[in-house]
Amino acid sequence: MVRVVHSADGAVQVDPTGKVAGRGAYVCPRAECWTAALRTGSLARVLKTSIGESDLVELKRYAASTFEQQPAGTSAQA
Repeated sequence: MVRVVHSADGAVQVDPTGKVAGRGAYVCPRAECWTAALRTGSLARVLKTSIGESDLVELKRYAASTFEQQPAGTSAQA
């Protein structure tokens, strides 16, 4: 699972260490999970915030770079 955190400064970002302070949520390490979490707004709802455009771009960039190279049927370990 990949932790995403809404930090005290208002940013929403991937937390690869699992130690960043703030409200966290976990997303499964598959492209379809990230697509659904961002498209439906479920990630924002769990984090109890709206995700700003710049943070959304960074989350999409993370997902694209992480899952783009993964062969079908495998999952990334973050």
